[in-house]
Amino acid sequence: MTGGAGFIGANLVRELIRVDAVGEIVVVDDLSTGSLDNLADLPVRLLVGSVMDPDLLDEAVAGAASVVHLGALGSVPRSIADPLRSHHANATGTLTVLEAARRHGVGQTILASSSSVYGANPVLPRRETLRPMPMSPYAVSKLATEAYANAYASCYGLPVLPFRFFNVFGPRQAADHAYAAVVPRFVSAALDGRPLEIFGDGLQTRDFTYVGSVTDVLVDAILRRVHVPDTVNLAFGARISLLDLVAELETVLGRRLETVHGPPRTGDVRDSQADCGRLRELFPAVRPHPLRAGLAATVGWMAGRVPAGR
Repeated sequence: MTGGAGFIGANLVRELIRVDAVGEIVVVDDLSTGSLDNLADLPVRLLVGSVMDPDLLDEAVAGAASVVHLGALGSVPRSIADPLRSHHANATGTLTVLEAARRHGVGQTILASSSSVYGANPVLPRRETLRPMPMSPYAVSKLATEAYANAYASCYGLPVLPFRFFNVFGPRQAADHAYAAVVPRFVSAALDGRPLEIFGDGLQTRDFTYVGSVTDVLVDAILRRVHVPDTVNLAFGARISLLDLVAELETVLGRRLETVHGPPRTGDVRDSQADCGRLRELFPAVRPHPLRAGLAATVGWMAGRVPAGR
């Protein structure tokens, strides 16, 4: 697994170690955005290094039944500030991982793309067959991830399963950096007693997906060796505005929250909502975790990390 010390990866590791059918878990992570704390005391083999290091990937992938490629440099604003770094980490990194999987004849390679590839396309809900209209270098790099995966399936017969993630949130998602996602930013501000900063009017919508829903799908995919040469939305069709998100967080915390509005951010998509038809065909048993329950779990985890007296 690449990116296994990151937010989604560390949650997935915790689910996989509970499954008897899963053997050794090998994690590759350069710790640029992941954390050793996320894997503390877990029975995994951690290889610290870049996904662009073919020798390291050979060590990690040799004998693997599945590769889960979660390693990436996230964030639209970060990609706008440094587009080359995002391209190398996300596009070139994916190509290097696919090459390693091909060299070792891996029977399944799961890859993480992003709903940001839909970009400026106004059609809702987002169907996988819609024309991608990326609005940021990050989105372009994720579209390249999908394209390389599908090309390797076509040219080499490599079994792949590319997912488009939609605004995943939950425990272990970092809030302490400039490119933090909206849910950990909001929760961190609320717990600190600071105003919640909203870019724009707050009416922009997202298909927020609790990380437990994502790991449920990924574990099922691994156990059943699911692979399709097409991208699959991994979200459940919710459409929640940022103002709705604030209201849900107020319900979880039992108090009113102050908000402040700033200008919209360059590259941000106005609305996002998944068509989950293809997902439900492939994973009929999977059910989404409710937004409020996911927020409560996130608040509980983040509250436990706030130093005493803060």
